[in-house]
Order: sequence, then structure tokens, then C-alpha cells
Amino acid sequence: MAQIRIQNLRKEFGAFTAVQSSSFTIEDGEFFMLLGPSGCGKTTTLRMMAGLELPTSGEIFINGEEVGMKRASQRDIAFVFQMFALYPHMNVRRNIGYPLVSQGVPAADVRKRVDEVARTLRIESILDKPVGGLSGGDRQRVALGRAIVRRPKAFFMDEPLGALDAEFREHMAEELRALHDRIGATTVYVTHDQLEAMQMGDKIAVMNHGVVEQFGLPQQIYDWPATRFVADFIGSPPMNFLEFEGMIGTGGDHVMLGDTRFAVPVQREGAEGRLTLGVRPEHVRFSDSSTYRAKVIAVEYLGTTQIVTLTTANGTIKARISSADRVLSDETVGLEFNPRTLTIFAGDRGQALVSEVNEGVLRRG
Repeated sequence: MAQIRIQNLRKEFGAFTAVQSSSFTIEDGEFFMLLGPSGCGKTTTLRMMAGLELPTSGEIFINGEEVGMKRASQRDIAFVFQMFALYPHMNVRRNIGYPLVSQGVPAADVRKRVDEVARTLRIESILDKPVGGLSGGDRQRVALGRAIVRRPKAFFMDEPLGALDAEFREHMAEELRALHDRIGATTVYVTHDQLEAMQMGDKIAVMNHGVVEQFGLPQQIYDWPATRFVADFIGSPPMNFLEFEGMIGTGGDHVMLGDTRFAVPVQREGAEGRLTLGVRPEHVRFSDSSTYRAKVIAVEYLGTTQIVTLTTANGTIKARISSADRVLSDETVGLEFNPRTLTIFAGDRGQALVSEVNEGVLRRG
């Protein structure tokens, strides 16, 4: 398989810059997620890595070889598209084997490798069926089989589960991750679905407006978002933001919301002016003794948990609490936050300040 390294990759379409100086490394055998909203540059980045778009500048290395100006056929990679891109006049076996046939592989070897792939994907029973009558899930398996059969250095996937319904999509995500683990492939996967990225990825690069805002492990990105955008994009519900005017100095360990003092991790960076305190819904606690008050405006029952929406002097927030806790609309409650889970954002881009607990975790763009 392959290590893939991207160095200062940039793509311009006329006056529009789709990707801005992106740099990251995908280690051999990783399942790597390119995550972000529509138009953020993730698919353009993938297409440049695959050789379907030429970069304006920057370098792309596969196993140490610079391939930025090489054609897709010269990079020994396989691409899986969202809409399957199967040949409707061929049956499943011929669709899977076509890349080998086009390379002149002997017929006996083609049949052997197609049979191996079919066993891996558990689609032996449909090998002789036409693709036109297959379900969406089986079509996706066939598309994966056609990629796998070549045994490439890396697999590039552009939202391959996007056309499936929600329930089957979750099932296929589990199968795809299990398949990755079985074959040990280096996989680069584009998605706009943060739950899919968190579920499947070894590493995640979160993109916004052509910029990689954060790169790291799923837990790092969730616990210590590098920017306010990442904090808002990751999580359901996303991180709460409480805005306030104030300052925190280097070594500071608290902030003031109104007259209430909140402990925060010791800061390695200081800031002042318009600041934002970020807290995940599951880290909001109700406390009768707290002087920071909030009014309950909605309660959403979710089985074992409930989402409570509250208004405060610094903005509207959501709390995820146990369904066993009794909460009533229009009730006024006190709020406390777990100090070690708080993040402070500052600056025009909403950069997270580095604290004692997240230092070394964040990669800030």
C-alpha cells in the first residue's frame, strides 16, 4: 500500500481559489477522511491526489514519489465514485474484472482474482447477474470490487455511500470499514457527514473554504477543535458558544460571564476583546448553587438522553442530560461546566487558544 503526502497543494479556477496551500500526510494503511461542507474543496483535493485535476502549485507524493503532474493511470490508485459508474451492459463478474481485462491480464487470472474479491465482499451469489437489477448496496459493492481487484497502492472514494438511504448507509459504512481492516488498504474518503467521518476514520482533515482547518484523530478534533468552525461542524448537537467581552492572560485559568467566574484550563496564549467560551452539550451541568442562570425554552426527548435548550445572558445553548432528570419548559436553572472540557476562541477566524490540556494536540491553520 502507500503513504501519501500533500505539501502546499493549491488549486485555482480562474480568479477562484478552491484549495489553499493544504499540507498533510496519510500514513500507510490509514483510513483517512476529508470532511467538510459542500464547496469546501475536499473533492477537488481528492481529484488532484488521484490525477483527475492538475494542481496549480504544490506537491503530491505517493510512497515518496512526486506524482503531481502524472496522469491517474500512472499513479497506481483506484477511484470509487458516488454514483457507482458501472457498465450497464455487463454483468457483475465482467464489471469487476474489466480493469484487469483492459490491462491484458490472462483470463484465468482474471477469473481467479474476481472470485477472490467476490468472497471478500460477500457477493458470490450475484456474480452472474446484470447490474441493472441490483440494489444500491449491491451496486456499491460491485463498484468497490472493481477498485479492489486491481490491488492498487491506494483507494480514493468520493462520497461512495451518498446515494444510499440513511439506515443502509450506516450498515455499509460498517462494512466498508471492516473491508478496509481486512485488506489493509490506504484509503482516502471524502464526505460531508461528520458522523460518518467520526465512525470510520483513523484521521480526519476538516476543510472550510479551501483551507484545512484541522487535521488529527477523531477524538482530538472533537475534544479540542482548532477553530470555531470545526467546533460547530463536529458534534450533534454541535458545541455551544457563549460570547463575552473580556480578557485572559497567559497562564490564565478563569473567565467571567457576567458576575460568574468559570474555571478553564490554564492558557498558554492570552487574548482580549470579543471572546467565545465553547462547551459541548454533554459537559453542561445543572446546579442549584450556580449563580449563572438560564431559562429552559425546549426539551427534546431522545430515549436515554434529552436535549434541553436554554437561553442565557451570553446566548442560547443546549445541554445533553439523562432522561431521568426532570426538566420543565420556562424553568430557570443554574449552570456549571466541566472546566477541563472548555475551549476559548478568539480572533477573526475564531482560533482556539492553546491551553494546558490541548497543547500539542491542535494543528492550527
